[in-house]
Amino acid sequence: MNIVFFGTSRFAAIILRFLLQSQINIVAVVTRTDKPQGRSLKVSSPPVKEMVAELFPSIPILQPVKASTPEFIEQIKAYKPDLFIVAAYGEIMKTILLDVPPLGAINIHGSLLPKYRGAAPIQRSLMNGDPETGITIMKMVLEMDAGDILEMVKVPVSTSMNFGQLEEKLAESSCPALKKVIEQIKNRTVKAVPQDHSQATYAAKISSQETEIQWNRSAEQIHNLIRALSPQPGAWCFVEINGERKRLKIRQSQIVPPNYQNDKEIIIPCGIGKLQLLEVQLEGKKNLPAAEFLRGFQGMFKII
Repeated sequence: MNIVFFGTSRFAAIILRFLLQSQINIVAVVTRTDKPQGRSLKVSSPPVKEMVAELFPSIPILQPVKASTPEFIEQIKAYKPDLFIVAAYGEIMKTILLDVPPLGAINIHGSLLPKYRGAAPIQRSLMNGDPETGITIMKMVLEMDAGDILEMVKVPVSTSMNFGQLEEKLAESSCPALKKVIEQIKNRTVKAVPQDHSQATYAAKISSQETEIQWNRSAEQIHNLIRALSPQPGAWCFVEINGERKRLKIRQSQIVPPNYQNDKEIIIPCGIGKLQLLEVQLEGKKNLPAAEFLRGFQGMFKII
């Protein structure tokens, strides 16, 4: 069975590495184009491309600007794919592309569908403080994340877990289930269960406006925002240092009791409760433990 893998992010790279190490027959990998990153605008490759180039250099890597064009569809047909596997690819795939493989296309989605359909299921789950999430392997259809469910895996979420940690855990948790589904598809024994569309919720892409911390919100809400956006893009606030206003990213935090005080730590009163900052990054500087950061600016630092 010839499989073409579509994926871009670290989540997708973890899954693809497992498939290749398991000797699943991946005949080509499709990922997004290289793009400028950060303030330096240095061109960077997607995590999937970096992983394949380093560990599996013989696998063809394709980077179309748009995957659902007639030109690219003819290119992908040359690999005679039986099945597409898609994980965090980052582009809506049209019917003319999904119809190419005779066994269809399946997707690994970072939520327990029909909850959190959309672009940011992991982040939205963390923002909402969910104690449990998971992954869903589903058949792909034109409507976003609405296909029949082939397999689900539930994953507990601790109150300290951030996006990077949960993304990795979800990707790793999906691997055995995905291998099982591939075998079922190959043997024509896979069972598909329709989603209850009336229960669908949506996880919109994170906007830049959402990343700024509003200190009038509760400590729990702010803590959940911080871990949902860590390590990237990072929740942030303005601080005043020597009379100059700068951005400070908060990488890690914890909720502390309302009466908690410690002059050697950064403790912030919120709309409800208090939050202790554990790891921060001043614009243009490296990440630091908050206590170490505070020592460098004692008496000259104020959260705005």
